[in-house]
Amino acid sequence: MENEEMEAVRKRMKTAMEENEGVEGGGAVEETTEEEETGRIMAGSEEIELNITHVLERIERFTQLVSELLESGKTLFKELSNEFEERMITIHKDQMEKWQEEIKELRSLDASNEEASALLHNAQYLLQNVRMDS
Repeated sequence: MENEEMEAVRKRMKTAMEENEGVEGGGAVEETTEEEETGRIMAGSEEIELNITHVLERIERFTQLVSELLESGKTLFKELSNEFEERMITIHKDQMEKWQEEIKELRSLDASNEEASALLHNAQYLLQNVRMDS
């Protein structure tokens, strides 16, 4: 679109120059000067347009890079979240197993203590009976 506008400006300048060629020789010198200035302006405009195009390309590349980084970040956080969840579940399971084992040991210890207590109680009863018999 910008190229079309520039082309239209060039055509108008060319038409204006052709109309002025019919004027005296002094006018031709002025036309040449105006033509040179217009050529410089056009060249400058083309250079500016080229620079703008480069900036727009850099913007596009940067936007693409940011988009890719966001996607990879999302993926990374999702993977980390899944790993974290799995690890927490594993830790919880391991701790529950340890406490279950501790409960078993306490029950076993309690059963042993009850058994020992019953034996001691029986021994005490036997000793009391022996003392009374003697």
